[in-house]
Amino acid sequence: MALSKYNGMQDTMPNTFSAMLDRFFNESVNSRNFSDFTPHVDACETDKSFEIELALPGVKRDDINIDFQEGKLTITGERRLEKKEDGRRYHMLETQYGAFSRTFYLPDNVNPDKIKARLEDGVLQVSVPKDEHKTMKRQISIAAPEENKEKNVTKKVSAEADGKAKA
Repeated sequence: MALSKYNGMQDTMPNTFSAMLDRFFNESVNSRNFSDFTPHVDACETDKSFEIELALPGVKRDDINIDFQEGKLTITGERRLEKKEDGRRYHMLETQYGAFSRTFYLPDNVNPDKIKARLEDGVLQVSVPKDEHKTMKRQISIAAPEENKEKNVTKKVSAEADGKAKA
């Protein structure tokens, strides 16, 4: 056994950087507030839609609400902790429980009337299709200066003709 000088901090300070990180993460995980649940999200865009997937293991379909208003897709719900009191004593409880809310801001080229959602194997899949008319590429031609002058002359002539017809 090696002798080392006691400075009163050996019990509280980790010996290595790795031990310090382990302690930090263990303490932050174990001191979490279990009234909040933040589901993990995967979101992507395809040519035809926006696809959003939320990991919601143990959440029932009836406990999820999906709203779309003014370009915001909001998914709310709750994951309930159902403790089974049949002689169990938890030594560690790392699963998150509680209410959650996730909001996604979408561009104005979506079609909210065709949003679809399904819950399968603990994964909520939401598909927000793009509006085909808003996403179609259009080529806009620029009028030549001569065309603008011709249109103005035509308007003047027709306005004068309307004025003479009324008189």
